[in-house]
Amino acid sequence: MSWRGAYRAFSQTMKPFVRFILVRRIATGKEDPTRVAERRGIASLPRPDGPLIWMHGASVGETSMLLPLIERMLADDPTRHILVTSGTMTSAKIMAERLPDRAFHQMMPLDVPDFVEAFLQHWQPDLAVWAESDMWPNLVLQTEASGAKMALINARMSQKSIDGWRSKRGFARDVFGSFDVILPADRLTHNALSFLAGDNVVAQIGNLKSAAPAPEFNADEVKKLRENIGDRPIWLVASTHPPEEQIILDAHIAIRANQPDALLIWVPRHPERGDAIAKLCEDQKARRRSIGERPDAETSIYIMDTLGEMGLALALSDVVFVGGSLDASLTGHNPLEPARAGVAILTGPHIASFTDIYARFDQANAVMRVRKPKALAASILALLDDGAARGQMVARARVAAQENDGILDATVDALEALL
Repeated sequence: MSWRGAYRAFSQTMKPFVRFILVRRIATGKEDPTRVAERRGIASLPRPDGPLIWMHGASVGETSMLLPLIERMLADDPTRHILVTSGTMTSAKIMAERLPDRAFHQMMPLDVPDFVEAFLQHWQPDLAVWAESDMWPNLVLQTEASGAKMALINARMSQKSIDGWRSKRGFARDVFGSFDVILPADRLTHNALSFLAGDNVVAQIGNLKSAAPAPEFNADEVKKLRENIGDRPIWLVASTHPPEEQIILDAHIAIRANQPDALLIWVPRHPERGDAIAKLCEDQKARRRSIGERPDAETSIYIMDTLGEMGLALALSDVVFVGGSLDASLTGHNPLEPARAGVAILTGPHIASFTDIYARFDQANAVMRVRKPKALAASILALLDDGAARGQMVARARVAAQENDGILDATVDALEALL
């Protein structure tokens, strides 16, 4: 049996167990009990009349990246509607708050053939757009069979993922060959998909996330928090992960030994990490935003374990360390938001997911790379102490971030051509 047939047969055998899987996920807080039917392909909304574009992203990062594209595609045709799917409760919540009129969210159906069929029969999309790398074979192959046009945008693959697909190249050709157009985000992915998918891969256009505007924030809340905090040097750690948390805390303790009034704003990658980080910092005069605490002149660490407030954290900060980069198990996070927000940027050595972007920033001398964890405190202090150097880094980073502003236009043009 082919990989394609074996995968379909195996996934169909999972159908009787889905109820138990979903009950377990509800119990662990990973599913919304009011929306589990959507996981079985049962829609909770009617299909609107007229053209329907379906866009899918795995979680918060991918779906947030789609927002400027959604605005443009809706503006181009007032009869269109856009369905957005994702697989996490966090992304569902953020999309409910941020999607414009004529756009709405549903949970992605589990990759069981019957569920996918129910989903496609209800929604009947004219165009299906996948963002980045969330490839579910039944969903892809059955969408192709439905007759919808298909695009994979901002495609990104790690070397491990590439190696996995290469080991079953025929299956990879079936899956990636289903797309009418693929827009790779980086050279590694472009080269891999040129081999795996063939002629429908177009020239690399760059990372669509580089076209995103600076994150929004509430100016009144910035003013109030500055009044609470006072005139103090502030550094931010953004999108951190468990393997690097102790390193960050140690760095802040070292910074406070040199600058006793320094404040650390800590934004974990996953807000539910707030409890663990608060316990780690329990001896450090920490306060936590998710439970309503506000910083004051005595606060050493302000844990912002809330959703959608990265713009606020950046607006308060002098320097940002972009996390997910201090441990070899991690692959980095995007520096473009802080670049557009005007904050001096540092990151660690492990940035494989954003190699092309960091290479451009390195070339422009627009980011400081902290090669060893022990150097983090000294690097932060150097930038906190030198306002002129910070300003120059910020200016260079803004220019570097603007270099790919045409990516959104190119992506829109490619999708409009399919429609």
